[in-house]
Amino acid sequence: LNKPEWYLTQVLMWIGNHSKFLDDKIQPILDKAGSSVNAGLEFSRALVMLILEKLAADIPCLLYDDTLFCHLVDEVLLFERELYSVHGYLSSFPSCMHILSEESCFQRWLTVEKKFALQKMDSMLSSEAAWISQYKDITDVDEMKVPDCAETFMTLLLVITDRYKNLPTASRKLQFLGLQKELIDDFRIRLTQVMKEETRASLGFRYCAILNAVNYIAAVLADWADNV
Repeated sequence: LNKPEWYLTQVLMWIGNHSKFLDDKIQPILDKAGSSVNAGLEFSRALVMLILEKLAADIPCLLYDDTLFCHLVDEVLLFERELYSVHGYLSSFPSCMHILSEESCFQRWLTVEKKFALQKMDSMLSSEAAWISQYKDITDVDEMKVPDCAETFMTLLLVITDRYKNLPTASRKLQFLGLQKELIDDFRIRLTQVMKEETRASLGFRYCAILNAVNYIAAVLADWADNV
């Protein structure tokens, strides 16, 4: 259960190792017979169906082990990315995202995603470099003087988007968007708490860094507004 990458990688190897044989030897036979079947894609689809069976059997066994469950989700997302980008798998075919979208699995995914995101926010705001811009010495890069915590937070949101963007239904994507909105509100509250401690020095370093953080986050969210 702790090594889903073993069978996921094995399937990707089988797909890659057989592609030349399927294209050179099998596809011409199908073409000659007037079939519209793509041999390589059908081979991939059959192997993915085996993975779906395996996932359906494994997931109930690790649903309440955060570490194992997160590792499984990470490995499945990497597998899906390579399957589509390298091997040309079709979005209309069955995929692992359908398994991750099933109710009990999906709700667990949302829960652990939120848990680890909040832990990340705790660590980024307690870091000594939280309010310092990592580009502070490069003036042409650092016009907005973005503190490290704000940049790390927006990267966190971007990574979450990247993880859920291939979910098969809009309703599931919207639930992840709801999580991102919760995290933004949580970050806003945290900034407000730090700001209240700094009100006596409103031109101080940290107070200005908070204003820069808010300005940067608002600007990035405005840029993302066109991203359906």
